[in-house]
Amino acid sequence: MCGLGTTLVFEGVPVPNLFQWKLALLTGLSWIGDAMEMMILSILSPQLHCEWRLPSYQVAMITAVVFVGMCFGSPTWGNMADNFGRKVGLTICMCWTLYFGLLSAFAPVYGWLLFLRGLVGFGISGAPQAVTMYSEFLPVKARGTCIMLIAAFWAIGAVFEVLLALWIMPTLGWRWLLGLSTIPMAIFLCFCFWLPESPRFDRLTGKTEKAMATLIRIAKENGKEMPKGKMAACKKNDRGRLKDLFSPQYWRTTLLLCFIWFANAFSYYGIVLLTTELFQSKDLCGTTQGAKIEQNCSLECKYLTSADYKDLLWTTLAEFPGLLVILLLVDRIGRKKSLAMCFFMFSLCILPLYACIGRLALTILIFIARAFISGGYQVVFVYTPEVFPTENRALAMGTCSAMARVGSLITPFVAQVLLRSSVYLTVSMYFCCSLLAGIASLILPIETLGRGLQESSLDQEARGQTTTTNPRSYGTASC
Repeated sequence: MCGLGTTLVFEGVPVPNLFQWKLALLTGLSWIGDAMEMMILSILSPQLHCEWRLPSYQVAMITAVVFVGMCFGSPTWGNMADNFGRKVGLTICMCWTLYFGLLSAFAPVYGWLLFLRGLVGFGISGAPQAVTMYSEFLPVKARGTCIMLIAAFWAIGAVFEVLLALWIMPTLGWRWLLGLSTIPMAIFLCFCFWLPESPRFDRLTGKTEKAMATLIRIAKENGKEMPKGKMAACKKNDRGRLKDLFSPQYWRTTLLLCFIWFANAFSYYGIVLLTTELFQSKDLCGTTQGAKIEQNCSLECKYLTSADYKDLLWTTLAEFPGLLVILLLVDRIGRKKSLAMCFFMFSLCILPLYACIGRLALTILIFIARAFISGGYQVVFVYTPEVFPTENRALAMGTCSAMARVGSLITPFVAQVLLRSSVYLTVSMYFCCSLLAGIASLILPIETLGRGLQESSLDQEARGQTTTTNPRSYGTASC
């Protein structure tokens, strides 16, 4: 069984210093790469719609195939991270994504593009393991805030992709955009040798000396002394077993989180894709009243204009105020209430789309809706690693992320295909899904605010039988 002496080491080390900032920057690069690969979907689709004369269902497939790859990749990378280490899983997935991301820029025909983008999706689905790794270097007091701050890298990546598209698309075209969008992953791979393995993972796998060496390295880089405490041996349990996520202790949490991740991705990518679709509509008033959008693919095409890119940029900038609001709330009202609030506010902002609204009102509503749904996405990234133990934390992230990819897979056919038949039905689907997700957030069985990370499923029992000194007494913690 895992000894509690390690809790003093992991939760008590004062960590406001250099090491955590360097770790945040490096893992943040993978997050930027993920955001850019996702944001490019809303830019690439209208371009190929006209350039290759694609009908709407083939345009949707360009987006959907990425999420198909993610559905298979997320649990695969999670299992790899639980069995071979966080660093190994994250590094290999970045190599994979960089390679196939560059190849997709040279795709000669539609079929090859679908195949290569699907492989990109498989690779980039491992990026959430950056959060798993980062969370395992943080103490209780700082974890929520620090993970929310690293989420800012996603917003930076999304904004950077729009700015890059505004510069590249009018002159060099979409192939150059695909190629240049892999730069953050290339930078990550140049510096990944610095990354240490998670000491929590090393200890769980019996490598206590390596875990202690990592902790000593952290203390040295931060200019701190190691706090008193003994690193006890940890019983080796089976790791990365899917059935453990559905044990009596976790099955309800797992099922609720799977739906919440599904709804979050469905709503988030839905609002991203709806942005370009609605902005490109000729009659916004008629569109938001439920009129059909004409499907004149081959006869009438419309490339994204500079005005479209600017509006897309404004709505993408919504990620920052959304992040700020949630950053202020997540450690005050808790994870569950913060998550529920994000879903309910998103639903509230979707409702006016049933009425006749102009472009300015549409931009404002999409801005607010995206702010809250992106904030919700970050809260669930804080909550999920906290609620599952180290032995299957990466698999839990991968499994929940796979459910998110199912939502992402469905949403292009709603936002890009169903929208052309019925705006009312499209809006209703997003409204109902986010409303149900808000309710699911409130009924999650565990609030993780102020809760230490568990090393294994046995820790909870041990904590119930043994008491120890409050780990926070060894020092304050911040990012």
